[in-house]
Amino acid sequence: MALAVQFNQVVKNYEDLQALKGVSFDVEEGAFFGLLGPNGAGKSTLINAMSGLVVPTSGNIQVQGYDVIDDYRQTRRLLGLVPQELIADPFFSIKELLELQSGYFGMKGAEQKRWIGELLERLALSDKADANTNQLSGGMKRRVLIAMALVHKPKVLVLDEPTAGVDVDLRRTLWEFTKELHQQGHTIILTTHYLEEAEALCDRVAIMQKGQIKALDDTQTLLSKHPYRYLRVNVSNPKVDLIAPLAERLVEKESNGFVFQVDKTSSMTETLGLMEKSGLDVTDVSSRDATLEEVFLDLTSEGGV
Repeated sequence: MALAVQFNQVVKNYEDLQALKGVSFDVEEGAFFGLLGPNGAGKSTLINAMSGLVVPTSGNIQVQGYDVIDDYRQTRRLLGLVPQELIADPFFSIKELLELQSGYFGMKGAEQKRWIGELLERLALSDKADANTNQLSGGMKRRVLIAMALVHKPKVLVLDEPTAGVDVDLRRTLWEFTKELHQQGHTIILTTHYLEEAEALCDRVAIMQKGQIKALDDTQTLLSKHPYRYLRVNVSNPKVDLIAPLAERLVEKESNGFVFQVDKTSSMTETLGLMEKSGLDVTDVSSRDATLEEVFLDLTSEGGV
């Protein structure tokens, strides 16, 4: 499959700080790709380098075969970036901002008017078209940023924490719109702290830590590689003291039971036997695989592998 973005040994140094330490990976065309990591992992630095806002110390980045430094005009046309920072422009209305942004890329006339109108409608901004951003809530400003990123119809859409600080309803609306864009063929690169969203949306994820790629795989493959599964056990006597071998596997204590972490290589019968030895009166047991959040925490914790 053709590649939308290629990161080739990307290094970025800020004096004594090495923000990126030779990052290399590819994003295929049409992918919904998650770029995850704790604060300070280097995610935004990498995205800013791809977008031309940061110049790498060494290495290179290509968007559909074009170098982001040498062929910056082509790569800027191919990319749409929704940054973390909210927009604040006291001089232009939302509609005027979109007209200016699309005009930079040569859009004009009926096509420009139709597409701007569609974006305003899809992002529930039509009734705010003549307002300026100082009159908008944080969630509305986030919608404007998305419209500005899409107004030149980029092939690759980069979403850097797009739902940070927005309410649940808006988050749901944005993700429905994003899924539609993906189905229409857009390549989407997402960074988010809402890992349940990345698990639901992204077909492939990279986890960064300290400027390096810690893990990179299809989402379901990464989940399946996690060495543990989780047992939720409901009991009628939750105040019973657990024997030591079972207490070591305890992840969470609930009002009516416990959640245990169980090695996939161990027998379920062994854990059930430990419950019996602890005197637990079990009323219900359910098993599940690890979530992306649990994989993430395991990989990014000190000593995680």
